[in-house]
Amino acid sequence: MNNYLALTVGVFCAGIGGEFFVRGVVGVARWARVSAGIVGATVAAFATSSPELSVAITAAMAGKPQISFGDALGSNVVNVALVLAITLLISGIQCPRDSVKRDFPIALITPLVIGVLALDGVLSRFDGLLLLGMFIAWAVAVTVEARKQRSAAGEILGERRGWLAIILCLAGLVFLIVAGRFIVAGAKGIATSFGIDEFIIGATVVAIGTSVPELATTVVSKIRRHDEVGLGTILGSNIFNGLFVVAIAAVIFPISIDWREVAIALVFGIVTVALIWPARGGHIERRRGVLLLALYIVYVVTIFRF
Repeated sequence: MNNYLALTVGVFCAGIGGEFFVRGVVGVARWARVSAGIVGATVAAFATSSPELSVAITAAMAGKPQISFGDALGSNVVNVALVLAITLLISGIQCPRDSVKRDFPIALITPLVIGVLALDGVLSRFDGLLLLGMFIAWAVAVTVEARKQRSAAGEILGERRGWLAIILCLAGLVFLIVAGRFIVAGAKGIATSFGIDEFIIGATVVAIGTSVPELATTVVSKIRRHDEVGLGTILGSNIFNGLFVVAIAAVIFPISIDWREVAIALVFGIVTVALIWPARGGHIERRRGVLLLALYIVYVVTIFRF
């Protein structure tokens, strides 16, 4: 298939997938009588991070968990510094108070915890179990919050057609995964034809392609005025990548650490999340999108120089 046609098809699929997926997520939230932010941070985040989990399992079983480690850490930087930045350029985001208390702190300290565990030059199986323990604790906290919301919600908020919302979620996810594959293939072919270095292609085009599910979900959420879904998806995806995907890879096969490469992703992972910490009123301003895009450019240049 022609590279430009593949890119066009990918963008088209992303638009359809994002629309279906966001409608499905909101429908599931109404059916379950919990906030859309919680569904975004769990169902949507885990679904959109399925490519990273697949890479983690495949690479670790092949004895090369470093691939999945770099993919997980790199995707977290892309999720915030590029995906969320693009969304913020449309308009600012109002962050739910419960998300500030529950998700932001975990997303912020996850890279720090990984860095501490990796100080000895390896993420062992025991380290992986510790990360899994953190993930389970966070998941329990989300579950408790969801149960409280469900108990407080009136039956009028319930959505009788829960099956339809689930079908929309699944259909949207399929479109988003297909979109990522087409965009990676098309953009990579175009970049190669212009003589762009393969490493740069991997750090930009491929990374963006694997983050298409998050990108489409957050942008469509913003357009449909469901900010909590987009933000929840980004934060939940980062937590899932850092605490679950990395943990699974380490449990399957211990990860040897190259600090020169890992330190870059960890530092940028911490800085990007810190930059989107909401103001007292829970608002994340549009100008932070500009700062995040600038930071992403610095990230790509730094990777290239090293």
